[in-house]
Amino acid sequence: MNIKNFEFKAKVDEFDSYEAKLLTLNPVFQGLDHQVDTYFNAPHGRLKLREGNIENSLINYDRENSLGSKESQIILYKHEPDSALKAILIKQCGIKVIVDKKRKIYFVNNVKFHFDRVENLGTFIEVEAIDRNGEFTLEKLKAQCDYYFNFFELPVEALIDKSYSDLILELENI
Repeated sequence: MNIKNFEFKAKVDEFDSYEAKLLTLNPVFQGLDHQVDTYFNAPHGRLKLREGNIENSLINYDRENSLGSKESQIILYKHEPDSALKAILIKQCGIKVIVDKKRKIYFVNNVKFHFDRVENLGTFIEVEAIDRNGEFTLEKLKAQCDYYFNFFELPVEALIDKSYSDLILELENI
């Protein structure tokens, strides 16, 4: 499944006040997912296997490391948990890094909100404006992201330009 997506990520000291603000919009709560994302060595973009109690998928994506709302080119394959898939990927690609997080997931229409506690990194808010069916232009998706950035009144300094995998790799190289 190819997905159009715009997103931003922000590092916050805590997300309770931001979550309370989101709750004023009556979002749909998907649940609390304990996700382990295993990133593999890939010649192009990023390749990760997400294993969670809610979301399980193999995700290939390309995204610039830039601040603010940015486009991601995503190919998503949803699967039932199966250790053979991970074993094949490890054997063929090798593990690059593992990201372990607890993620609260909400939706307001096509916009997905993540309130993440990432092991060794801290707390983050991530907002993704998602188009699975060709309903939205890239400009509309970006506008949705920008709207929620302003809605949360996040400081520009909180924006993160990298994936969690990059941040973990930076920690490992210190």
